[in-house]
Order: sequence, then C-alpha cells, then structure tokens
Amino acid sequence: MYEDLFLSSGLNDNEAVVYEFLLKTGKATAGEIIKNTPVKRGVAYNTLADLVAKKLVSETKIKTKGARGKNVIAEFSPNHPENLRSYLENEKEKLEKAEKNLEANISSLISDFSLVSGRPGVRYFEGMEGIRKVLEDSLTSKNIIYTYADIEAICKYIDETNQSYVKKRDDMGIKKMAVIIDSPFAKKYLKDYYKAVTDVRFIDHELFPFNCVMQIYEGKVSYITLSDVSMVGVIIQDENIYQMHKSVFEFVWSHAEIVS
Repeated sequence: MYEDLFLSSGLNDNEAVVYEFLLKTGKATAGEIIKNTPVKRGVAYNTLADLVAKKLVSETKIKTKGARGKNVIAEFSPNHPENLRSYLENEKEKLEKAEKNLEANISSLISDFSLVSGRPGVRYFEGMEGIRKVLEDSLTSKNIIYTYADIEAICKYIDETNQSYVKKRDDMGIKKMAVIIDSPFAKKYLKDYYKAVTDVRFIDHELFPFNCVMQIYEGKVSYITLSDVSMVGVIIQDENIYQMHKSVFEFVWSHAEIVS
C-alpha cells in the first residue's frame, strides 16, 4: 500500500517492505518478519539494523521463557511516521552538501580524467541555472579571464544573472580582458563598467558578428549561446584547447579598438 511512497522517500526495497509490515502489525520479532514477508533471514537483520539507525524503527529487548530457561529476544516496532519526514529532510541536507562538495571539486576530477584518458573534459548545461553555473565556474580562476562577448545579447537574455556574476568577480578581484562586439549601446554601457577588474576593447560588429559569450581561463574554455530558441552552456577543460584559444585571443586583442 505504502511501498512506493517509502521507496520514493529513499528506503530500499527490503526497508520499505519491513517498515510497512511493522506499521500494520505494530510490533514483531525478526523471526515473525522473516516468516511473514519476502525478506530473507540474512537480509532481515541488516535491514532492521538500518531502519533502527534511521530512527524509523525502535528495538526493545524482551525476556521470554523457553525450554532451556529465560531468553532475551529483540522486538521491533515502528516509530511515528513523522520520523520519515525527518529522515527525508536529513537525506536532502546530506545530498545538498554532497552536491556542493562535488561542484567545488569537479574541475580537479575532470582534470585528472583528462590527464589519464587523453580526452577533453566536457560539461553541458541548459537554461538560466545552467548559464549561471557556466559563468560562475570562471570565478575559480586564479589568473585573468579572457572573454569574447556581445553585451547587447547579455543584457537582453541574462542581465540579472550577469550582474550578480560581475559583482562577485569584482568582490573577488578577478580581472578580465574582454573583446566586445562594437555598438553605441555597448560603448555607453561599458563606459564605467567595473574598471578596476575589467579591461575592454571592441571589434567591428559587421565584420565579426556573434551573439555568444566565450571565456578562456584556468585550462578551460566555456561557451554560452544566447538566443530566443535556447540558452545552453558548455565548459571544455583541456590544456591544449585552452592554450590555442588564449593565443588567438591575444592576437585579436592586439588588433581590437581601444576606447578610453
């Protein structure tokens, strides 16, 4: 009856079966559980121990009289179903911590993978949350970030996300050199744009049109596509690709227009 609910709450098959059985019977010994459920003997004891550890089941020692005298056996009873809510919230907190820990270390993992496999590490992202992750990954940079950008596309599609990103970058003192698609709007917008950490040059929007964002930093190259159709981001981690794009950027930078 409740097995699917328990499974979706994070219990495994055996835990769900045993917990539901105890909810219906009120209490039972391990022997009674083994006799009345499909859970095997060896598995049942481990399952009960796990349910007790999760505070979903309580264990009580009771004395019984047998042919050989007094025995002590364990009897199990279900705790209040609210404990299932507490268990789920605790698991959610652990998952969130694990996710944050993974995000903090994913670059190192990809770097190690790329080194041993000889293949670039590639991550793909979609939607506004994905774009935010791609942008903020560059905040791990210990050196200058090299960027190509269409500022009008940024303001149109991800203005709020970008404002939050550049404020963090400014607070962290991470410098950026940006080659920007030239337009009256872009020059006006960037006139006093976080100058302490941002150096900007322009290229002709008619000769070199694009509406993506590209960032080159710390052995990585990231791309963000901005359009009405979709918004996607990609991070490629590979030292050779990074070095190539860095060299091309430096060439473009040396030929781009300087505006005071």
